[in-house]
Amino acid sequence: MKKQWYFDDFVPGQEIELGQRTVTEEEIIAFATQFDPQPFHIDKEAAAKSIYGGVIASGWHTCAMMMRIVLDGMGCEEASMGSPGLDGVRWLQPVRAGDTLQVRYVTKEVKPSSSKPDRGVVKSTWVATNQNGEPVCTIDGMAMFRRRPQGAGQ
Repeated sequence: MKKQWYFDDFVPGQEIELGQRTVTEEEIIAFATQFDPQPFHIDKEAAAKSIYGGVIASGWHTCAMMMRIVLDGMGCEEASMGSPGLDGVRWLQPVRAGDTLQVRYVTKEVKPSSSKPDRGVVKSTWVATNQNGEPVCTIDGMAMFRRRPQGAGQ
């Protein structure tokens, strides 16, 4: 059984290595066709002539894949209460078919709620790297988590 992360589990400075995902050209094109139909995301010939030299994933697709890796890796089904938003997203280099993304969750700040003692906010940075260890995307944001229920083990 994978660990369920609760608010009480986060400590500023901790780094949590999460799962990975290999990206296919088919999924890049399918996502972009629906949500970001720029030629370098959906058209192989146009992409080859672009500054990218080939099809690349939409930055929004990269963020969505990172979200999935975080949710799968942190077992947030019981404790996640959503997010009030993001402070920043940076697309550092293109994600291409065949790239394998790995995500690291870096806890920046933890703040218990002063009005709702059953929860708190965790500020974090997610760093996605490719198979060469090169950063491709960072997300700075925050999430609300439930506190660990009384009597629940770690």
